[in-house]
Amino acid sequence: MAETKPTSHIVVTSIPLFSHESSVIEFCKRLIHVNNHFHVTCIFPTIDAPIPATLKLLESLPSTIHCTFLPPINKQDLPQDVPLQIEHAVTKSMPSFRDSLTSLCSNSTTPLVAMVVDPFANQALEIAKEFNLLSFLYFPVSSMTTSLHLYLPILDQQVLGQYINHTDPIQIPGCIPIHGQDLPPTFFQDRLSIAYETILRQTKRFPLADGVLINSFSKMEESTARALMENRDNIINNTQLVYLVGPIIQTGSNQLNESLCMKWLENQIPNSVLYVSFGSRGSLSQEQINELALGLELSGQKFLWVLREPSNFENLGDHSAKTDPLQYLPNGFLERTKEQGLVISFWAPQTRILGHISTGGFLTHCGWNSILESISLGVPMITWPLFGEQRLNTILLVEGLKVGLKVKFNENGIAEREEIAKVVRDLMLGEERIGIQQRIEELKDAAASALEEDGSSTKSLSQLGTKMESNARK
Repeated sequence: MAETKPTSHIVVTSIPLFSHESSVIEFCKRLIHVNNHFHVTCIFPTIDAPIPATLKLLESLPSTIHCTFLPPINKQDLPQDVPLQIEHAVTKSMPSFRDSLTSLCSNSTTPLVAMVVDPFANQALEIAKEFNLLSFLYFPVSSMTTSLHLYLPILDQQVLGQYINHTDPIQIPGCIPIHGQDLPPTFFQDRLSIAYETILRQTKRFPLADGVLINSFSKMEESTARALMENRDNIINNTQLVYLVGPIIQTGSNQLNESLCMKWLENQIPNSVLYVSFGSRGSLSQEQINELALGLELSGQKFLWVLREPSNFENLGDHSAKTDPLQYLPNGFLERTKEQGLVISFWAPQTRILGHISTGGFLTHCGWNSILESISLGVPMITWPLFGEQRLNTILLVEGLKVGLKVKFNENGIAEREEIAKVVRDLMLGEERIGIQQRIEELKDAAASALEEDGSSTKSLSQLGTKMESNARK
């Protein structure tokens, strides 16, 4: 069968974080699968150098997706605070981004029709207007978190004082009521901070976009999606369209430790293993590593744990540390648990582990990519939020969808070993597991249905392609 020749060109940009870059790359693959007449060019800002894990993903891209990295911004010239670091890096990269776009317009054999932009790289929306391109915000997060960002300018006027001191539940249209303390701490806990001013300023650019793309699916967040679509004039620019295009998950596999993990899982009983991972940026304090290790041991349940060295969990560095994280485990832990568990350093093939018949639970930091992978593969969760919007995701999973249990922390923010052991046993063996397993199986089926040829997300991508293509005919 002859390959379809591209007739239109789309530009995509993200921020220099692997979770965002990987999600938008997978979005591009889905987009051209549904609309095979598009050619896509990803243009990514960089800090110091491209992210190695992203470079690995690019090795398997189809020929109609090309990726280029903008000249790196020196990390030493940026603020240490991660959100501000990213915002400054993106801002400094915009002149290079504009130059790349100019070059693309001159050299592309297909007309440039649209731009897809990460919400934290939304300076590019103004450039899209300069080039007469349709522009779309791609949110690699839940509809709930997307709604929070879109609704923020209104929320900023409604709530007086600090959000964390606000006693009444905060109601975002179509969402489960939340408390101020559950809002993303980096941006929202201090309204006088530069971080809050930055995100508020960014949200005020959102109406420049022609549409909003969300990495979720209708059966998962039906009421939130409906509120977005029905109340657009109150939340976003009323000319904007909302497209639910998920679940978009990483289909490739990081091969590091793959054979070791798969061989170990093959020797375990079905649904007996708890997979423990805190994502590509998550790590714990030394005290918390000790409590988690001893809690897993105390639970008596099988576990496969991806361990990183203790560090600031919001650093941007590549986790190819020179030290072995296993040295930070409690004395004698590996020897005592050699028949109970497997501890892997840095990376593991997450989707292969979650998809294995032996895996029966997932202790997760509640990053949205990890949540979608767990739901798509039907694995119940224990929620352990660390940063960003992960507290909101916990509320959605535990209170809304009821497909997980949450870890409780003491007054010092530490989950103690007895609590960890209890919640692990509850998820793997407790009475609640039956209901959780049934509900997540239903979501798994709904996720698969959304991606079928006549599924809701596939239809959204088809409509998006038609909208983009309309710009070529103007």
